[in-house]
Amino acid sequence: MVPALMLEKRIEIRWRDVDAYGHVNNAVYLNYLEEARDAWVQSVLGPVSGTTWDFVLARVEIDFRAELTQDDRAVIVRCTLDRIGRSSIGTREEVRKEDGSVSAEARSVVVARDPETGRSRPLTEPERDALEAERTE
Repeated sequence: MVPALMLEKRIEIRWRDVDAYGHVNNAVYLNYLEEARDAWVQSVLGPVSGTTWDFVLARVEIDFRAELTQDDRAVIVRCTLDRIGRSSIGTREEVRKEDGSVSAEARSVVVARDPETGRSRPLTEPERDALEAERTE
């Protein structure tokens, strides 16, 4: 099985994203990835509220490929499902310049969370069904 839906989100590079060296600071990439990942989760599982999926980010790994500067104006961040676990999902993400060149590649682990206890919990059947629908044969 391979991932199906790939969400793409265009994010403008803001003045505050750029550090004293003139490039987008490495920590800002986490914000870009989060914006796309949250949009992907909402597109698959619905908006986060008291009655829908509550989750927490457990892991992010980023490989930086090329710097971004204010002159790049915007990035396209892609997010797609990589794997489904018992209580977590893995995603693959990319930060690309508008010309298509890759600036960073990332993998994340998002864990389903019980809002009352703050601990991880198994994915529910409806969540698992929605996630499985994102895969193709």
